[in-house]
Amino acid sequence: MLDRVNSRDDLRLPDALVSGLENCISPAESAFCIPPECYSSDVHLARETELIFRKKWIGIGHAGRFKQAGDYETMQIGGVPIIVLRDKDGKLRAYANSCRHRGARLLEGNGNCSGIRCPFHSWAYKLDGSLAGVPHIEEMPDFDRSQYGLIEFRAGEAAGLGFVCLDKNAPDLETQVGDLAKLHSPWPMDTLVPTRSYKFEVQCNWKTFLDVFNEYYHLPYVHPDSINSVYAPPAPANIVTGAYASQYGETDGTGGLLVNQQDFALPNMAGLDPTVANGVRYTWVFPNMTFAASSDALWIYESNPIDANRSMITQTACFEKETTERSDFAEAAEQYYIRLDAAIAEDIPALENQQLGLKSPFAEQGRFSPNLEANVASFANWYAKTMLAQN
Repeated sequence: MLDRVNSRDDLRLPDALVSGLENCISPAESAFCIPPECYSSDVHLARETELIFRKKWIGIGHAGRFKQAGDYETMQIGGVPIIVLRDKDGKLRAYANSCRHRGARLLEGNGNCSGIRCPFHSWAYKLDGSLAGVPHIEEMPDFDRSQYGLIEFRAGEAAGLGFVCLDKNAPDLETQVGDLAKLHSPWPMDTLVPTRSYKFEVQCNWKTFLDVFNEYYHLPYVHPDSINSVYAPPAPANIVTGAYASQYGETDGTGGLLVNQQDFALPNMAGLDPTVANGVRYTWVFPNMTFAASSDALWIYESNPIDANRSMITQTACFEKETTERSDFAEAAEQYYIRLDAAIAEDIPALENQQLGLKSPFAEQGRFSPNLEANVASFANWYAKTMLAQN
């Protein structure tokens, strides 16, 4: 489903879809939602794969999980198998997960390695991607090992988060994320510690999952007894530079726990600005990564398409380093994990039900609740401009 399209004609949008996307490019109070076809068509997902996942900087979660030299994780971006790792100089790197000999997959899962060795014919690579050794190289007298290093993609970090870009000609990461780090400077984003991460599949479009995480509108209807009463109505969306949206809202207690778990609240992060000590900032880093920064925790979701109607979600919980060293941390953190899982367990039936409706040939564009769906409207605007720019 994520194959590369063959020509610009494959990228061209039907006139009706052009018109629908143009309706998204307005302030939230007058904008329309993204056309349903964009949530349910594998033909359209092929366009997204080419124009977004293979052209933009894609979020891969908190970079703190690549802590030591050799820490690695395998993943797919835009249908391309890649390896992300930390090299000996502390640089985050991304490589095609494919041997330069005959294309075998090099690594799977995650872990730590001092180098990379192909399990098929034992070609070996250093952490900087250069070719370190080839069995029977003496039989190839004209072989230039400098020409057979791993195919490297661009990797970078911003506000403690990791990003990979498959397109060597795309603008740099700083251009895409804009003032993301500045807006989130009250939190110690760079030094937060990822403590739990897991993946799960949801029967919904990759955008649908991100939509629900970034709006307050559904809280009293999907989460009436679990988290709704924790959240006050949000402040107006922040005006930002870069391809992201963010909105802060006050909470009664911590947003990282359920209503009946507040006695387990961990202390606020050290030095946290009082202006953000009583709420949660919800941020969507376009296209595929979103997170919530509260006074005591950070939780991140990455959403990546399996096909138009299925997504692979990665959830990661992060805490301040000093907090993770507390004697009671494991017990308290378990309550935060319970909260994350409980909210998702309530979201998933709503998301999968929504996906069934989006697949209807009679589904049409709706309108946004301007403040309660501010981040979602901002993404729709960015998304529409991104898709239309290539038409």
